[in-house]
Amino acid sequence: MANDIHWIRDNASLAEHCAAWRALPFVALDTEFMRVDTFYPIAGLLQVSGGDKAYLIDPLCIDDWRPLAELLQAQTVVKVLHSCSEDLEVFLRLTGSLPLSLFDTQVAAGYLNLGFSMGYSRLVQTLLGIELPKGETRSDWLQRPLSATQISYAAEDVLHLVEVYQALTQRLSAEKHAWVLEDGAELVAALSREVDPDELWREAKLAWKLSRQQQAVLRALCAWRERQARARNQPRNRILREHSLWPLARTQPDNLVALARIEDMHPKTVRQDGETLLQLIREAAALPPEQWPEALPEPLPIEASALLKKLRAVGQREGERLEIVPELMLRKKTLEALLKSGYPNGPYQLPDSLRGWRRELMGQALLDCLAAEGEPE
Repeated sequence: MANDIHWIRDNASLAEHCAAWRALPFVALDTEFMRVDTFYPIAGLLQVSGGDKAYLIDPLCIDDWRPLAELLQAQTVVKVLHSCSEDLEVFLRLTGSLPLSLFDTQVAAGYLNLGFSMGYSRLVQTLLGIELPKGETRSDWLQRPLSATQISYAAEDVLHLVEVYQALTQRLSAEKHAWVLEDGAELVAALSREVDPDELWREAKLAWKLSRQQQAVLRALCAWRERQARARNQPRNRILREHSLWPLARTQPDNLVALARIEDMHPKTVRQDGETLLQLIREAAALPPEQWPEALPEPLPIEASALLKKLRAVGQREGERLEIVPELMLRKKTLEALLKSGYPNGPYQLPDSLRGWRRELMGQALLDCLAAEGEPE
């Protein structure tokens, strides 16, 4: 194994190798990073392979990431990763770019009906019959020198990823291969969209139960928390705990004693940011009604669950026909958005989140299912 490992520890070497990789049909990519006390991941190691060798890039030695950004953006080179959402954050943080032509082996396994959300070790065992060693995933990837075990683990991971990709592509039809890439492009597009801190309150648990005035306060709290997490590079819950947001918006404390009594409120938050939070609440609570957010719609009533089940069955039937795991067919949020567009009596509209091959294959069937439901017996 040692002979198959090549280190890249300077800008010139990275540029040279990235130029060579851009001529390949695919590269397998992996990252090791730390994210214990930070908002952003800190890259500890990047692994690349285009076939029989593992290249280990030391991000602590490199400061010009443009060649890697160009490789990621090269449409002709398929980028192979496994369960890649966190890896993509590492690439975005380092290079400012996300990969085009992204092939996620975890997604591909679902398209072959091997299993949904399969861990990497299990996929390697299933496809290659190889038992991967455990124990390095949680180790310190920022320490130098890295241990021999860490280096071997990182190199083996990316080399096996090449074999996994080759095994999957042999089994995938051209159609399913295109769908895997389509899902990769969807994920990249979602990550590329800048998250607006002022919109995050909509995702807060039970936000719909608050009045519009209280929602204005929740909006201010969620936006402040997000901006502070980014600026301080700390996890959101280190700034202000998730479970404190709703009671803060509902009760709107006006002094530090009342603030400290809020559910799950950390004493350090009160000490460090208490006065800021009280000021924030005062200002948001005093906004005139025309500056309050539009009220969030209530969740679907319990009676809608039977209809939701029928819609899910459309995806399950199509999944069985195509031999794809049912979880990859229709996302619950998409089906809920479809129902909310016209519940209870219609007319219904396909949501924008139902795109690509799913819309083509199942869009009309979903609308037909809802239309049949609305017909008198």
